[in-house]
Amino acid sequence: MAVVIGAVLPVIVKLFLLLLCLNFNSSLTQARKWESWKDKYPFIKSASSFSSSNAWSSGSGSSKGHSYDYIIVGGGTAGCPLAATLSQKFNVLLLERGGVPFANANVSLMQNFHISLADTSPASASQFFASTDGVFNARARVLGGGTCINAGFYSRASESYIKKAGWDSKLVNESFPWIEKQIVHRPILAPWQKAVSDGLLEVGISPYNGFTYDHIYGTKFGGTLFDRFGHRKTAADLLTSANPEKLDVLVHAIVQKIEFDTSGRKPRAVGVVFKDEKGNQHKAFLSKRKGSEVIVSSGAIGSPQILLLSGIGPKAELKKLNISVVLDNKFVGKGMSDNPLNTIFVPTNRPVQQSLIQTVGITKMGVYIEASSGYGETEDSIHCHHGIVSAEIGQLSAIPPKQRTLEAIEVYKRIKKHVPQEAFRGGFILEKIATPLSTGHISLKSTKIDDSPSVTFNYFSHPRDLKRCVDGIRIVEKIVKSKHFTTYAQCDKETLDKLLNMSVQANINLIPKHTNDTESLEQFCKDTVTTIWHYHGGCQVGKVVTPDYRVINVNRLRVIDGSTFNESPGTNPQATVLMMGRYMGVKILRERLGRAAGL
Repeated sequence: MAVVIGAVLPVIVKLFLLLLCLNFNSSLTQARKWESWKDKYPFIKSASSFSSSNAWSSGSGSSKGHSYDYIIVGGGTAGCPLAATLSQKFNVLLLERGGVPFANANVSLMQNFHISLADTSPASASQFFASTDGVFNARARVLGGGTCINAGFYSRASESYIKKAGWDSKLVNESFPWIEKQIVHRPILAPWQKAVSDGLLEVGISPYNGFTYDHIYGTKFGGTLFDRFGHRKTAADLLTSANPEKLDVLVHAIVQKIEFDTSGRKPRAVGVVFKDEKGNQHKAFLSKRKGSEVIVSSGAIGSPQILLLSGIGPKAELKKLNISVVLDNKFVGKGMSDNPLNTIFVPTNRPVQQSLIQTVGITKMGVYIEASSGYGETEDSIHCHHGIVSAEIGQLSAIPPKQRTLEAIEVYKRIKKHVPQEAFRGGFILEKIATPLSTGHISLKSTKIDDSPSVTFNYFSHPRDLKRCVDGIRIVEKIVKSKHFTTYAQCDKETLDKLLNMSVQANINLIPKHTNDTESLEQFCKDTVTTIWHYHGGCQVGKVVTPDYRVINVNRLRVIDGSTFNESPGTNPQATVLMMGRYMGVKILRERLGRAAGL
């Protein structure tokens, strides 16, 4: 026996050492993966590394001193391409309240799309909020902004939208490809998306336009931020095009307010106050050179919030919170709008491949039809209460706002665990209002930047929006009845009624439910309304900013993002917001430098 043990022991030791080595190498590989982004982006640092003394320098080692030509508040969908562009010629400081997306699997992997939205922890890339309408919503809190947590669909604004915005079409058509070459892919069409596409054509949403980025009436499939392996590219990846000698990016830098010199005829932005991840406060200042600016790119929730906290907004509202009034503008925070989303869940008798938005039907009725599949049936979805927050994973939840207590959530979680997994198999067909006429507003709850403001969208308050929703639901009904969906659902009257009732349970919203959902499609629209996260407004052109996005009656301050929109561009806005960041960066450089801009 001793001989056998003696003979085997060296083998066991070798195997142990081999496993130890493999585990070490695996850990080392993982560590390298997490650290590799720091080599690629040496200019990205934590906010606590900032010093307002002249000694502070960039990641490249070239001292910029304590002032910048441009301070960009918000490293999101518009902020990243804007910073990358401006840094070609000028010193830029980009301040982002969230962390980096590069080592976050919930951001990077398509299969985890729903988990990121459901994560309500303080470190999450997604920040939960609920509008006063009772609809759950989310805003990005990560470098790259909404491109890190959305469904990845990429489709340009229409030519008429670009003309209406007053943009230079030549520069627009140069700016879109700059984005697309770096982070956009042609998707491999999933079976669910193909079925929806065929169904759209069958019910008359034609012609078939195939793969295109363009906004054209009919049925098409667009670009995506996900590559063929399901790995996401984001706006943060555009920072590889920046000049590292002239760009500093601070993450976990929460801007509390913009500072002004009010001694002149008009208030003039001079810098910003922000706090770091340790809670320490800092100030960053603009250069005294002519043309230097603070540019707010914090999105439709963040940008009006920062203006209000900085003293720009309705005088009476500011005084209620003892905020010193820098400029009285009654339109800040007004004109808020969100494109209402209603969906029908289509159950299947087998598992469905995960897919996010690829196919879109662009109708002439003022609605868009899109689809997603396979997210409700994953184990992590079924055994978690993601449905309380996420609008697009197929959870069977119906908890009205007055009843949404911690106890109710626990009961819901317990019940859901006993629901057969088969009940979660299937996908969604989504119907979105293109240009809602219903508008709302945003207002401060407190003077703390960390407190999400009060947001009201007034979904379906305009009767035309409700009519469009009814039209859209009827299109979805026809698609579900088409021959391409007979394998997913047999839609006779009885089955369709059951289907609509199931969708009421699957949608995430806090509007009280009624028992007669199928009796009235108008009531169905109201009862099942949720969001596709395309909210906009609050700093609109002509009311808060000029057509070149300068804040009206304030010097050295602009707002460049979706808060300036009067309506959401295209079927999904991210392509246009990304383009806008590049477009305005080039435009600012050309205005300031002329031919010397060299772009």
